Amino acid sequence: MGIFSRLAQLIKSNINDLISKSEDPEKMLNQVVLDMNNQLVEAKKQVAASIADEKRLAKQAEQELANSAEWERRAMMALRAGNEELAKEALNRKKEHDTLAQTFKDQWQKQKAAVERLKQALRMLNDKIEEAKRKKNVLIARKKRAEAQKAIQETMSGLKDQSAFETFDRMAQKIDQIEAEAEAGEELAEEYTGDVLAQKFANLEKTSGADDELAALKRKMGLLPPEEKPAEKEEVQARVEAVPASKKPATATEEDQLAAALEEMEAEQQQEQKKMGR
Repeated sequence: MGIFSRLAQLIKSNINDLISKSEDPEKMLNQVVLDMNNQLVEAKKQVAASIADEKRLAKQAEQELANSAEWERRAMMALRAGNEELAKEALNRKKEHDTLAQTFKDQWQKQKAAVERLKQALRMLNDKIEEAKRKKNVLIARKKRAEAQKAIQETMSGLKDQSAFETFDRMAQKIDQIEAEAEAGEELAEEYTGDVLAQKFANLEKTSGADDELAALKRKMGLLPPEEKPAEKEEVQARVEAVPASKKPATATEEDQLAAALEEMEAEQQQEQKKMGR
């Protein structure tokens, strides 16, 4: 192989490789569909011209038949006039028009069949173009999806060293450490600054208020006995205080009276609970 042949082959290979790399499937498909649409327009023009020829041949056949009929009428008129020679000439002219009419009719029938075939081919071409458009959209969608997948794979392949993810983990650990140190400092500040005892009692007061509200709700629902009235508490307290501190222990009669009073109070409380239950 000579040097010029090798050089020509090298140039061709480089040009083909350059063309292959520069081909964009989306652009190529759009161009193919555009070319097909242009071909469809040209095909429609050709079919329209064939249809026009068909109609022209049909009109010519009709015209020749009309001419034949006219010469037949003239031949009949010559016979009525007694001129047979003129009638023969008219019949000869009629025969010529009959021949032409038959020729145009044959041509018209052939043209009509050709037009039907062209119409069928045009419909098939239109269907092919529509199918090509649908395939084009599908192929373009596949191409874009493949490009997206390729971009993702390239991105993931660039992160195979895990450097970015390790940086995120390391920063998360640092933030956890900073938060722990901040919580520890806050705890120490509460422990060794201010009046700790006063803070404890303040917390106790907050929780005791919630306990009182819970007990009141339970009494309202009947889960606990009702709270004693202030008057009843004062009466019992008065009875207790009425006994002198320096007296001797209470007699049996006084003890019985005190027990009766307590039983009376308990009976009243039970009646109130029954009423609340109803």
